[in-house]
Amino acid sequence: MLYKDLIKEIDAYMERDPAAHSRLMVFVSYPGLHAIIWHRMSHWLWSLRLFILARLVGNFSRFLTGIEIHPAVVIGERLVIDHGMGVVIGETAEIGNDVTLYHGVTLGGITPSIESERQKFVKRHPTIRDGAIIGSGAQILGPLIVGRNSRVGANAVVVSDVPDGMTVVGIPAKPVQEELADADHFAAYGTPTIDMPDKEEILVAQLLSEVSLLRRRIDELENNDSGENYEAPKNIENENNIADV
Repeated sequence: MLYKDLIKEIDAYMERDPAAHSRLMVFVSYPGLHAIIWHRMSHWLWSLRLFILARLVGNFSRFLTGIEIHPAVVIGERLVIDHGMGVVIGETAEIGNDVTLYHGVTLGGITPSIESERQKFVKRHPTIRDGAIIGSGAQILGPLIVGRNSRVGANAVVVSDVPDGMTVVGIPAKPVQEELADADHFAAYGTPTIDMPDKEEILVAQLLSEVSLLRRRIDELENNDSGENYEAPKNIENENNIADV
C-alpha cells in the first residue's frame, strides 16, 4: 500500500469517526484499518495465485484484528470498518468506495455446504455499492446488491436487493424510508436518527381517511335522495279557500 493510499484510508476514518483525534491514533490503534492493510497484502498474493500464503496472511490478520476478510474479496477505496470485531466478508463479496461497515457485519452466502465443488468460482456473496453504510450485526446474505448510498440498519437480515439510497431495517429487512438517502449525510450504524414513519400507522390513517370520505359521500347521497322524494305539504287552508270560491 502506497503512502498516499494509506493517507486516504486514514482520512476516511477521520471523517466518519469523531473519536479519531489524529492520523497517528488511527494508524496505530484502529483494527479496522489494520485489517484493510493486511487484506491489501493477502489480496495481492491471491492475485498471484499464491493461495495458501494469501490465506495464511488473512488468518494472521484475523488473529490480530478479529476481522475475517477472504483474500479474494475486492475492496474499493476508503473503506471504514468501525470497531470491527466479528466482521466476516466472504470470498466473492465486492465492496465499492466510501463504504462503512460496523462490528458484527456478515457479508455471507446462502448456498448449502453440500456439492461445494459446483459452487467454486460462482458468485455467492453480496456486492456493496459506493457510499453504503451497514449497521452493526447486519447480515447480508447471498449474491444480492446493496445500492449506492443505501443504509442497512443494525441487526437487519438482508436477503434481497436494496435500491440506491434506500434505508432498510428488520428481519427480513424492509424499506422504512421512501426518500433517497442524502449522500452527504452520514447515518451512523446505518440507522437514521430522525423519527421514521410507521407503515402500519400510515395504512390505518389512510383507511380512516377513506372511511370518512365514504361517510360524507353517503350523507350527500342520502340528502339528495331526500330532496328528490320530498313532497311539500299541501296548504290545507288555501285549498279550503279555493273550494269555497
